[in-house]
Amino acid sequence: MTYLRVLLRFFQANLMAAMEYRADFLANALVAVASSLWTLAALQVFFMHRPRLGGWRYEEALIVAGLFIAFEGIMAALLRPNLEEIPEAIRQGTLDFVLLRPLDSQFLVSFQRMQIWHLTDILLGLGVVAWALARLGWPPADRLLLFGVMLLAGLVIFYSLLMILITLSFWFVEVGNIMELIYTFFEAGRFPVTAFPTWVRIVLTFIVPIAFITTVPAQAVLGWLRPAGVVTGLAIAAVLFAVSRAFWRYALRHYTSAGG
Repeated sequence: MTYLRVLLRFFQANLMAAMEYRADFLANALVAVASSLWTLAALQVFFMHRPRLGGWRYEEALIVAGLFIAFEGIMAALLRPNLEEIPEAIRQGTLDFVLLRPLDSQFLVSFQRMQIWHLTDILLGLGVVAWALARLGWPPADRLLLFGVMLLAGLVIFYSLLMILITLSFWFVEVGNIMELIYTFFEAGRFPVTAFPTWVRIVLTFIVPIAFITTVPAQAVLGWLRPAGVVTGLAIAAVLFAVSRAFWRYALRHYTSAGG
């Protein structure tokens, strides 16, 4: 409960900061929505010429696109603003102030900053998913529950992967190029993974597991996901999160702080 209260405080503080300049907040929100609409426009153009994309019909692929927009909003609102600050904090020694606080340091470096206007992306993406499901017919409760579980697993997978890579900045001066490479792979998540060649599917599923962020949750809500897929997704999420926690703690033991 302590961490939930702190998270709420972070949200309130960032919301107050964002609302100090309301015109700027509104402009940023509109830009975020316009960027998300391009994803939908690209999908619409494709289905004007083809009935299926990798075996997916329009409404089915729209679920994947909606999840991509929502995850892109989460990444822009929460992950990038926080994780990209870590290398600079390590170089300047300002990570000391985080370590002195009586809360878990990984929690603090992951959630203290938020770009509130990107919440519009999250709402838009979830709205697209809801509209597509309404067109297909609402799935039963068990599929919706599995959908929520796989969504959470996908978020944990992506966060853990980014956290592992950004922790390398304790030893390497520049990890930005690696992060940009991951963001490039993430762009592939706007389409079902089955739309790509076999070798790309393998990369997006097992090497850079982008498929578990959008395609797998969509398969879950559509009733296509087999038990082996559920177990694999949960196992990858658990392993990557455990590795990210262990690697972060290991890196802190090698942090020399501002005073050396």
